Amino acid sequence: MVILAFAGVLLVLALIVILLYNRLIQLKVRIDNAWAQIDVQLKRRYDLIPNLVETVKGYAKHEKGTLEEVTKLRAQIITGTPAERSKANDMLSGALKSLFAVAENYPQLKANENFKALQDELAGTENKISYVRMAYNDTVMEYNTAIKVFPNNLISGMLGFKDVQFFQAETGAREAVKVQF
Repeated sequence: MVILAFAGVLLVLALIVILLYNRLIQLKVRIDNAWAQIDVQLKRRYDLIPNLVETVKGYAKHEKGTLEEVTKLRAQIITGTPAERSKANDMLSGALKSLFAVAENYPQLKANENFKALQDELAGTENKISYVRMAYNDTVMEYNTAIKVFPNNLISGMLGFKDVQFFQAETGAREAVKVQF
């Protein structure tokens, strides 16, 4: 009878470990999916930028530095770790704000249908990026909480589950963009 009780306890413990492991794997997959959604929007933005730059070039030939900065940052946003890409994303957002501020000096550019359409597409993409970043961070919070609460923390460490970093804005990204002419 004792052996049967002991086997029952072991079976319950094994079942708990299996359920916990499966839940943590599900959360990890959700994090990967959430990052993929961010990646899709970053790629969309990446594809829009050359069209925007070409449209602005025709009007603002002497704003070469701003255009070069946007192009350089665009290239950085699709390579690297999530943290590096997050930093490049924040820097690109600032450069795009500067580009749109430059466009304010060119009334013909602001009236250009292509520029307006691209600006609207980019604004929509920026909103989608914000949304998917929030979804990613919510998933990371749920996962990080799951691996830290008792009794999960006893098992998650042994199974190799570690904290995942949030997608955070750089300190400078929270400040207003300063444009000087």
